[in-house]
Amino acid sequence: MARTGSIRRETTETRVAVTVGLEGGPIQVSTTIPFFDHMLTLLAKHGLFSLQIEASGDTDIDLHHTVEDVGITLGQALRQALGDRAGIRRYGQAGVPMDEALASVHIDLVTRPYLVYNVSTIPGQMGGFDIDLAEQFFRALVTNLQATVHLSLNYGSNQHHILEALFKAFGRAFGEAATADARIAGPLSTKGVL
Repeated sequence: MARTGSIRRETTETRVAVTVGLEGGPIQVSTTIPFFDHMLTLLAKHGLFSLQIEASGDTDIDLHHTVEDVGITLGQALRQALGDRAGIRRYGQAGVPMDEALASVHIDLVTRPYLVYNVSTIPGQMGGFDIDLAEQFFRALVTNLQATVHLSLNYGSNQHHILEALFKAFGRAFGEAATADARIAGPLSTKGVL
């Protein structure tokens, strides 16, 4: 059974199309924000899922709308690909070092959206990308994926390394949680539902 998701979102501010495949495949990302493309590519590569994103928006005004709407659409596509979440491991965690930075992510693919973003960064930009937009992206992603996620920066000083460690760690933790396991019948819950 193919676990795929495909979502389109069009507003007066953005146009976003996302397709994902949880069993892996090609990664092609184009959001018109090169640094963000790099981070999304890392997320999918380390999450071991295929990803196609075509996005455009009013980036001449601000990057916020495009970044947030990509998070919304990616979250919805991943949620669609997970289906009823039966037979998946549900929990995933990853600690990822990137030179002097260390980030950790813990995910529960329960259908209760909650984000803890325990990351201290210095305001500014990295390759034209506002560093504080990372939190907005993850909040939109987690809310629409419907998962509980804790992202933490253990330490780090280089903003590029910090963001790269966070995106890679999220990908790895999600990939682990979304893994199908033949030993699991139905949802991994004593309640019988996630």
